[in-house]
Amino acid sequence: MISWGEEIFDQPSRYANLETATLTPGDGRAVTYVRRRLLPPLDTLQIVAEVTVNDLDRLDLITARTVGAPEQFWRIGDANGALNPFELTAVPGARVRVPAPSV
Repeated sequence: MISWGEEIFDQPSRYANLETATLTPGDGRAVTYVRRRLLPPLDTLQIVAEVTVNDLDRLDLITARTVGAPEQFWRIGDANGALNPFELTAVPGARVRVPAPSV
C-alpha cells in the first residue's frame, strides 16, 4: 500500500516530482493517484539540439544520441508541445527540438 508522501516513481520519470492525492470512494478503500502533470512553458526550456527525424527514429533513440539519456525521451515531447509524442517521429524529415536533460 502506498502512503501519503511515499515516492511512487523513480527519477528521472516525468511523474517523479508530482504531488499525490488520495480518494476514498463509497466502498471505503483509499485510492492514491498522481495529480495532473502540466507541460512546462516552451520558452523556459534550454534547447541543446534540433534533429531531423529519419525513417527508423524513435524519441528514445534521438535522446540517447543527443543527450545520452534515453529514459528522458518524454522531454522531447514536452519541448515540442506534443500531446502525442509518437507523432514527432511519424514523418521522416520532420525537425524536433531536443531539450537539456535534467540532472
